[in-house]
Amino acid sequence: MEEKIGLNIKVLLVEYTKDSPKIIATASKMSTSKKTVRGLLEIKQDEIDIWIKETFKRNHFSPWEHSSYTFMIEGCSRVCSHQLVRHRIASFTQQSMRYTEASLRDMALLLGSKIKMNCPEKPKKGDREAYRCYSEALKNSISLLNPKELIEAANIAYVFPPMMRKERAEIYAKSLIEATANYYNLLSTGLSKEDSRFIIPMSVRTKITVTMNARELIQTFFPLRMCTRAQWEIRKVAWLLWSELIKVHPELFKYAGPSCVHLENINRDEPETLQNFVEGNSSFTINRCPELVKNNGIRACLLTAYNTLNL
Repeated sequence: MEEKIGLNIKVLLVEYTKDSPKIIATASKMSTSKKTVRGLLEIKQDEIDIWIKETFKRNHFSPWEHSSYTFMIEGCSRVCSHQLVRHRIASFTQQSMRYTEASLRDMALLLGSKIKMNCPEKPKKGDREAYRCYSEALKNSISLLNPKELIEAANIAYVFPPMMRKERAEIYAKSLIEATANYYNLLSTGLSKEDSRFIIPMSVRTKITVTMNARELIQTFFPLRMCTRAQWEIRKVAWLLWSELIKVHPELFKYAGPSCVHLENINRDEPETLQNFVEGNSSFTINRCPELVKNNGIRACLLTAYNTLNL
């Protein structure tokens, strides 16, 4: 039997270039037009989509660099954030584990309360007794609580792979709780957070602020990370980012998608929307996608990727 465990990853679009469709369309038109800047800025709404499509036809995405988006991502693991920061044309600010305990204390307090251990909620800096209490609460909970309680508590501070078998989820939760107990035990000896954090598992949840321009999103990030070949967690983040962008700028991001969609759209006479490919209203014409999936298997692969939103 599989254990359904929520990923609990949240993505929030906090700031963006409001007139992105117009700016991108105008910049695209500027590259081939003799009009003055004032004349170009008088572009009408029905022209905007024409010139956005023109960027696909000519594989000319430099105009998209004039559009920027800032997201705050909460609850992903450091496994995921390590993949995220490989995208070099972006800016990142991440929660520090030199100065914070992430969500580890929340997990320790919850487990402590379940076994009637009242540990301090907000200890003073360097409070070794508080750290010792957290460590003991975590260790004792492993033998005193049932697997469901341990899994739910561990999921506060750590990301679980989706749909784990029940017995694996139990082993996974106990391992995470034990590692966290050892972390707090080290803190109780006076070791700094900076050094104690080395034993924290990579699945620990984190927060990160990300700013990318639209070109990086449409041409690199989404093609790589929305694809089924991407690791499931960063694929989830990519689809959540896309679902935020499609709300504010559907004119731009309705054409976005994994590498199969992007390659198809830059080779078509007219780009097609991701939704049309998903629903089967548009067919793929490329012989194979960049990940070597042949034409007759591309849509099924895309549907698998699309279902990441339901993880």
